[in-house]
Amino acid sequence: MAALLAGAAAIPLLATPAGAQQAAQPATDQQQADPAQQPEQAKPAPAGTTLLDKILILSRIGETAIESLASASHVDQEQLERRMATTPNEMLFGVPGVAVQADARRVSSSINIRGLQDFGRVSVIVDGARQNFQRSDHGTQSTFYIDPELIKSVDVIRGPVANTYGSGAIGGVVFFDTKDAQDFLRPDETWAASATGRYESNGEGWTTSATGAYRINENWDVLGNIVYRDYDDYKDGGGDTVAGTGFDVLSGLLKTTIRPSENSELKLGWIGSSDGWTETSGSAPVNDADLKANTFTARYNITDEDKSWLDLHINASYNKTKLDLTTLVPQNRFDPVTGLPVLLPAGSKSTFDIGTSGIDIWNTSRFETVGIAHELTYGGDWVGDDVETGGTAGGDSFYTPSGDRNVSGAYVQDKLTWDWLEVIAGLRYDSYKLDSDVGETSGDRLSPRITVGISPFETASLSGLQFYGTYAEGYRSPSLSETLISGNHPSGVSFPFLPNPNLKPETGKTVEFGVNYSTNGVIQADDALRLKAAYFNNNVDDYIDGVTLSPFDPTSGCPFGPGIPICFQYQNFAKAKIHGFEMEGVYDAAWGFAGLSASFTDGHTISYEGERADLVTVPSSQITGQLGFRFLEDRLTVGGEVQYNGKPQGNPVAKDYTLVNAFASYQATDNFKVDFRADNLFDVKYANPLNASTTSVVYEPGVTLKLAATMRFGG
Repeated sequence: MAALLAGAAAIPLLATPAGAQQAAQPATDQQQADPAQQPEQAKPAPAGTTLLDKILILSRIGETAIESLASASHVDQEQLERRMATTPNEMLFGVPGVAVQADARRVSSSINIRGLQDFGRVSVIVDGARQNFQRSDHGTQSTFYIDPELIKSVDVIRGPVANTYGSGAIGGVVFFDTKDAQDFLRPDETWAASATGRYESNGEGWTTSATGAYRINENWDVLGNIVYRDYDDYKDGGGDTVAGTGFDVLSGLLKTTIRPSENSELKLGWIGSSDGWTETSGSAPVNDADLKANTFTARYNITDEDKSWLDLHINASYNKTKLDLTTLVPQNRFDPVTGLPVLLPAGSKSTFDIGTSGIDIWNTSRFETVGIAHELTYGGDWVGDDVETGGTAGGDSFYTPSGDRNVSGAYVQDKLTWDWLEVIAGLRYDSYKLDSDVGETSGDRLSPRITVGISPFETASLSGLQFYGTYAEGYRSPSLSETLISGNHPSGVSFPFLPNPNLKPETGKTVEFGVNYSTNGVIQADDALRLKAAYFNNNVDDYIDGVTLSPFDPTSGCPFGPGIPICFQYQNFAKAKIHGFEMEGVYDAAWGFAGLSASFTDGHTISYEGERADLVTVPSSQITGQLGFRFLEDRLTVGGEVQYNGKPQGNPVAKDYTLVNAFASYQATDNFKVDFRADNLFDVKYANPLNASTTSVVYEPGVTLKLAATMRFGG
């Protein structure tokens, strides 16, 4: 692992520094199409290569982030190592338009893109497998955990332009790609292994990680990785311990790559984790949580030698997640069926067992007609969720009803290129069906996309300037919880949940205008500048949210009776209106690097009666700056980050705050590396606005010092 980082310097927006490369030769066509095909030390990079020039693993037509006519970002393994990330939140630090809600349960994260999150609005994919685990509660809803030590890169596409990557992603897609043996092995090695140890001061956290890879022959290799983390509760910036934030997790990865022919590749993988943590009420422990997750993936692709009509990809996956909650103390609850008081004795269990199957097939054909180049992509996908929940009456599993959900779709998209003009036209068909003991519902829709990009200038300084405009639609079916939840609220106050089988799907309609700019030799011959910026306006028709109903209103559907103070039901709003601005840029030269990213988002809902309300899932506005310097022939890199966070409008609890982080890495030898990081250097007491409401606030960690050492062996 350490060899991957030798001589490298990076920030969250920057890849391997171009200015520090040794007389690099241009990459081959195969390397340009798939940068993961060669180990990092063996990959020469052309002058001017930055992170925005990296091929997006998520891309279905082999384009880079800077080439993409969409708001796309890429985070590679070098940044992940420098981030010394423990959670997905830390992996995605500084990515514009992206926020992560994790509350006190740090192993359960929900990704927010442009103010949209939960219930599949953001599609989270690991090695092609959709992460659809859901546990409905007062906090996060659709959650996942993937250990950063297992991840090679992260791709983000914001907005419904990502509708070729599966149904429902009206907010966007986040794709986590795990490590491969070829990323780890050097060209002359048959085997290699590494061990990493890390200590974190806040929460007395320890991480140990071991990686091993073996090249069976030139067409077959295998990699394994195991990680163990053990963390106590952390302290916030005020010095107060935040109860329930400690956890221990054992994660593993096993992955093999087989190349049956020169033009084909098969990847088989398993990712597993066993997590444990304690849930609290105030500062008192109430539940012991035990989560087991296993993901199995198979990815096959075959490409015609001249890359004309055949570029076929087939992904199949199965993800199984089971969460057991065991009460640690007796709990006073209400029976969900009768509404009568019940006592849950210590040791009572609630179970959440969710299996997700998926298959995704697509092909890209490349050809020309009358001087116009075409990249025609067409395919289909299916995802099925099997949800089984149970336990003692009045337990937490009530909030997540059992049932089956099947979502499928097919699409066609053509990218046309002629000289200075690019046009992308696409159409997707979606259908869904929900089925449970309460009832069933279904629906379907066609969603279009049209994008026009122009590169109007030919001069050297402006030839890399590109403007684009997009209109895209996306379609999200309701979840089982939103549609079919039924019964009495089991804790606190008893009141009925009303199912809504007539709930309409959400339709996201986004208009986006953006600019891409790429140029080299700005100040000196070996530097590079990359910039992406976009303004977006997203109208989500029939937006779904929970509402409280009065039993005194005869039109509400809430039954009038003794002991019924309110009813709760998921209902459609006329729309949610969200707009904002995002940008990310990086400057790289031999001496170091500088980067800047920003995102500003605002949104509100509008009822069918015209009433307007703030959208509570709008995240902080953010401005993130990074600066780093390289010394000792690039073996030593030091730098820092500053991030300003502005409170969202309408949040009465959240506050503005600024974070300052510092990092340093030293490649002592080719096989030994030391990393240091200081997060929240000035010990600011702050809360993620997504975790700050009038009823509760979860504060984030105060100053945290991290120190890690990695030793590598190979032969």
